Amino acid sequence: MQLTGLHHVTAVTGDAPANLAFYTDTLGLRLVKKTVNQDDVSAYHLFYGDAAGHPGTEVTFFDWPRIGPNVPGAGGISAIALRVPGPAALEWWARRLTDVGVQCGDIEERGGRLTLDFADPEGQRLQLVDDGGAPGGTPWPRSPVPAEHGLKGLDGVALTVRRLGPTAEVLTEVLGMRRAREYERQGRRVVVFEMGAGGPGAELHVEERPDLSRGHVGAGGVHHVAFRTPDDAEQAAWRGRIRAAGLVTSDLIDRFYFRSLYFREPGGVLFEIATDGPGFAADEDPAHLGERLSLPPFLEPQRRRIEAGLRPLAGPEVTAP
Repeated sequence: MQLTGLHHVTAVTGDAPANLAFYTDTLGLRLVKKTVNQDDVSAYHLFYGDAAGHPGTEVTFFDWPRIGPNVPGAGGISAIALRVPGPAALEWWARRLTDVGVQCGDIEERGGRLTLDFADPEGQRLQLVDDGGAPGGTPWPRSPVPAEHGLKGLDGVALTVRRLGPTAEVLTEVLGMRRAREYERQGRRVVVFEMGAGGPGAELHVEERPDLSRGHVGAGGVHHVAFRTPDDAEQAAWRGRIRAAGLVTSDLIDRFYFRSLYFREPGGVLFEIATDGPGFAADEDPAHLGERLSLPPFLEPQRRRIEAGLRPLAGPEVTAP
C-alpha cells in the first residue's frame, strides 16, 4: 500500500472572478470543474488542471470573499509548485509573467532543480519547477499558453512547521514516504520527502521554523493538500492505519468526483487522501468540462437555491434545464 503522488492542492480565494481569469488566462490551466464547496454550498469550488483534469494536475480554490487575507506562519502550506517541461519553459514564463505585470524572482537552482518563484494577485505563493521532461499532464488545446511551455500539473508543496520531528515521523512511519534529500534556502534547512516513485508530482518540502507563530488560512493561502490512492479499498486501509497511529480522521466522504479522507498531521497541516476516480467526466462531456455549474446528485435538488446564492464568474452562467 503506497500513496502514489499528489492528487490536488486546495487554496482559498476571496475573488473568484479574478481567480478564474488568472489561472485560466494567465497560467493557461483549464477550468475542469465548476462546482460548490459541499460543506458550504454558498461558496464555489473551482478546479483547474490539464485537459482532462487528471489527478496530480489540479489546483483548486474555495471562494470565501469575506474570509480576510492569509496570515503566513507555521502549521501550513507555504507554496504550491507546478511543473514545466524544461529550462526554456522557465525562461518563457519569466518573460510572460513580467509582461503581464506579475512580479517574479530569478530562476535559481533549489534542491537540484531550477525554480521560479512568483505569486498570484492575492499573494498565493507559487513556484514553477523544471521537471526534467518527466511524463505527466495532457496539454489543453484551447489554452492560451503554447503546449511546449504549458504547466503539466503539480510538482510539490512546501510545508512550514515549528518542529520537524513529529511531522517527519507521520510522513515516514505512517504514510510510508521516504526522506529523500535536503537543501538550504535563505540559510534554512528544507527536508524533501517523496512518495510513490518520487520526483515531480510526488514531493513535500518541509521547513522547520520554531521562530514562527501559527498561521491562519485566508485568501491567498492554502487550505489542504491531497495525496493519491487508487481506489476505495486502499483508502479504507489508510484510514485504519492512520487511526491506529493515534491520529483523528474524518469518515470516508463521497465527493462524487473522488472519495476523501481528512486528518491533520502533528504540525497542524490538513492532509487529505483522495481516490483517483471516478473523475470529472462522471457528469460532464470531457469536451465541455467546467462550462456549467456541476452539482453532485445529492445537491442537485437544491440547484435553484444554490445558483441564486452564487455570483456570476465570467459572462453568462450556463445552467441546467
